[in-house]
Amino acid sequence: MQHTYFTSFKTSIATLKAPALFTFPFCYQPHPLAEIAAEELQEYLLNQQDFKHNFGLNPADNSPAIGKMFGVLVVENKAGEIGYIAACSGKLAGINNHKRLVPPVFDMLQKDSYFLQEEEILNAYNAALATCESNPQRQFLKNEIAALTAESTQEVAAKKIANKSLKQERAQARLALSPDTPDYDRLQADFIKQSLRDKFELNQLVAHWNQRINEKTNALADLETEIQSLKNARKQKSAELQQYLFQQYYFLNKDLERKNIAQIFQEALQQLPPAAAGECAAPKLLQYAFSNDLRPIAMAEFWWGQSFGAEVRQHKQYYPACKSKCEPILGHMLKGIPLDPNPLLINTAADVELPIFYEDEAILIINKPAEFLSVPGIYVKDSVYTRMKTYLPTSDSPLIVHRLDMSTSGILVIAKTKAAHKYLQQQFANRTVKKRYEALLAGRLQENEGFIELPLRVDLEDRPRQLVCYEHGKPARTAWEVIALRDDKTLVSFYPITGRTHQLRVHAAHHAGLNTPIYGDDLYGKVADRLYLHAAYIEFIHPITKESISFNIPAEF
Repeated sequence: MQHTYFTSFKTSIATLKAPALFTFPFCYQPHPLAEIAAEELQEYLLNQQDFKHNFGLNPADNSPAIGKMFGVLVVENKAGEIGYIAACSGKLAGINNHKRLVPPVFDMLQKDSYFLQEEEILNAYNAALATCESNPQRQFLKNEIAALTAESTQEVAAKKIANKSLKQERAQARLALSPDTPDYDRLQADFIKQSLRDKFELNQLVAHWNQRINEKTNALADLETEIQSLKNARKQKSAELQQYLFQQYYFLNKDLERKNIAQIFQEALQQLPPAAAGECAAPKLLQYAFSNDLRPIAMAEFWWGQSFGAEVRQHKQYYPACKSKCEPILGHMLKGIPLDPNPLLINTAADVELPIFYEDEAILIINKPAEFLSVPGIYVKDSVYTRMKTYLPTSDSPLIVHRLDMSTSGILVIAKTKAAHKYLQQQFANRTVKKRYEALLAGRLQENEGFIELPLRVDLEDRPRQLVCYEHGKPARTAWEVIALRDDKTLVSFYPITGRTHQLRVHAAHHAGLNTPIYGDDLYGKVADRLYLHAAYIEFIHPITKESISFNIPAEF
């Protein structure tokens, strides 16, 4: 039986053997069969006329450019034929159904669907909110309240100063009186009346301004109450619609065990699913395979088009499935299927020596190898920290002063005493430590030096990846200069002013940075034999001698 979305390989695969284990979706190298399937899908995307979507690959297209994640699943049908199916994450060109791409697990865009009807209600709320929030009377009242508040503050302050001056005059007048002064009692009573009069006039002035401001505030409150009421109604409607969707997304596994997305996330994480969970390519592919008697063999996902917004994505690059949306779902869908080993569980430093470059009574300088943890991980405990605990068993120090990414090699400073640790950490906190990294970039740069300033935050949906975020990101600044050009690559020096997670990797790869990922960057570029990033130089004040000390360990690459 030929399935609607089953595609036979155009390329000969006669010499390729199917893998014994299915792809571990969160960290993998695509199997050759999956690579061929991806290349054939990319050829289709490049030449297709079935839909119109601007991926950002055609400079002449002025419409908004939006790259997309695609996936391929190599499968075997009941006749023993090997082929593949393809999918796109989310909708494409505004619709869900396409000639070469498997349908969504639940099509919320079907004509007259409950989702579209409810979406119209939400759109009506949004339109009403926009009308209320842009009401000219609302801004007029805000401006009036601000003006009246400023004027009242000024006038009340002036009255208080005047009252204080009159009080001082009365005090001086009292000092000039004595019990023998004619009309002494009458004058004292008059002073009291003046004081009471001044207080009364101040209270009357405050009450006058409060009344004027309250009239405007009450009028504004009526408008704000209407806005808040619309927001509350929209929030409730949105939550109800989300709950409805959670009940519609059902996922299968090889045993045809059926669970909706709410069940899956509740059982796995005791939480509600994030928005758009179930819309990624991987769950779509597996759902279609299990629903149509297709045996999964290998899978790969790649980015097609221009990276946009906060994310760092490279055209035609392979990427793992996202963890926040897909990990619980794929945990259910891949139940009982033998998978490739999880690389995150493998201690890549097990037989690797940890070279000590320098040591004195206060510090150690480590030349950390690539793929060596600075501190213990969730699964792998072997690290610079654990090695140093063994090397310095009586030390009272926290040892680790700063960190390097697992994949980054180079200089790491270790404090042997608690006092040295505190002294060194203060320098890192004050950003007085001078650092230089060497990196090989996967492309040729046109300029020789520059400065990058892109704020960063963690990608909450796909840790540990980082995003460029101008709203919630922490400041991240990097200076750089070219050392040499090597064929189609560039050797550069990075001078990080700040020390954010993955700062150099994102600043290199992001389209608003160098737009050229570090060679071997498996998160933001393309995997190679290692990440070509090395901490080559460091300079700081020694915690005992209080003199500047520096270390230089050039990269081996």
